[in-house]
Amino acid sequence: MKYLPINNSLFVENRQRLAQLLKPKSIVIFNSNDPMPTNADGTMGFQQNSDLFYLSGIDQEESILLLFPDSPNPAHREVLFLRETSELIAIWEGYKYTKEHAQEVSGVKSIYWMSQFEAVLTTLVFEAEHIYLNSNEHIRNHSVVQTRDAKFILWAKEHFPLHKFERVAPLMHQLRVIKNPIEIEQLSEAMRITELGFRRLLDFVKPYVTEYEIEAELVHEFVRNRSKGFAYQPIIASGANACVLHYIENSRPCKNGDVILLDVAAEYANYNADLTRTIPVNGKFSPRQRQVYDAVLRAFKFAKSILVVGNLWDDYQQAVEKFIEEELIGLGLFTREEVEKQNPEAPLFKKYFMHGVSHHLGLDVHDVWNKYRRFEAGMVFTIEPGIYIREEGLGIRLENNILITEDGNIDLMANIPIEADEIEALMKK
Repeated sequence: MKYLPINNSLFVENRQRLAQLLKPKSIVIFNSNDPMPTNADGTMGFQQNSDLFYLSGIDQEESILLLFPDSPNPAHREVLFLRETSELIAIWEGYKYTKEHAQEVSGVKSIYWMSQFEAVLTTLVFEAEHIYLNSNEHIRNHSVVQTRDAKFILWAKEHFPLHKFERVAPLMHQLRVIKNPIEIEQLSEAMRITELGFRRLLDFVKPYVTEYEIEAELVHEFVRNRSKGFAYQPIIASGANACVLHYIENSRPCKNGDVILLDVAAEYANYNADLTRTIPVNGKFSPRQRQVYDAVLRAFKFAKSILVVGNLWDDYQQAVEKFIEEELIGLGLFTREEVEKQNPEAPLFKKYFMHGVSHHLGLDVHDVWNKYRRFEAGMVFTIEPGIYIREEGLGIRLENNILITEDGNIDLMANIPIEADEIEALMKK
């Protein structure tokens, strides 16, 4: 891994917090993600299961974490199973965890090889009444791929049909939305790397540079600072492309007089930043571009002012939508009279602002959450209002990452230029 070691007290504490939520006499099992195939003998880059990483820090395929807090044998209350390496694997694939290294990374003392999993589980499972199994319960999950967790659910129910099976995902969602100070450090490092990339672009962007050249500059800056690269598919959308919310082609030249919407950020140690900026290709916003930019920035600042302890996501979203509606009236896109006559099921603002203002951020870019849980200290959100005027070929979005505290909130990206005057001044240099 490129990233520096993480203090294993994070993973020890996370396991302790989960153990407190389990029913008595429960086993809980987490599987690593599988490497995903491409074609022929190719595979995609490995991405660890977020829950397994959150509880262990283990960042390797073919890994299992088993927790049994009430085990009569203290050595079996926390157990890791790892892929056993060999000289052949070392030659072809390189380093894999030793038992000693896995203990150091995770804080788990009992380490076995994967070949021992079924035998060890059989010695433990009949002392338990409940088996907690994991699945992807994110409300936006639409995966058609059968995960390792999904396959294991079928296996476990076949082999232990008389046990009581439980869902661990709701418990993980409950825990992961509140970030530990060590997690904030990892997120902040991802944001620091993201800032380096963005500042690099302010010196690089000029008329007729291509979107993919901008992408290449970011990859260079991210990877040289210990990131694997982008936290998500980068959106580098010039001109009318900015009105396509998930534009990822990044193939076109950036024309003089256009703006570029950059939804680009780095990951670090599996934690993700999420930044959006919109900058003028030639270094100077036109009057209309500046008018729309300032409207989005005002919406950003308003959203930040109400992203506080005790608020609810739906109320927060609706308040920002109402604010943006007023900005759209000010931009001459529709009138107050038209708003009064609009169909409530199809409000006019939706033509120009059609997505959520914020989402949780962490080990997943769209991190796990419960929309009915009130905002609490320790949650990390994005704020990302935008205005997209397709008939003008103009789209502007701004996004920072915000930590909620008991005393308000902290903009973790406050050092990254966002004011139009500052961006123009830096590009002029």
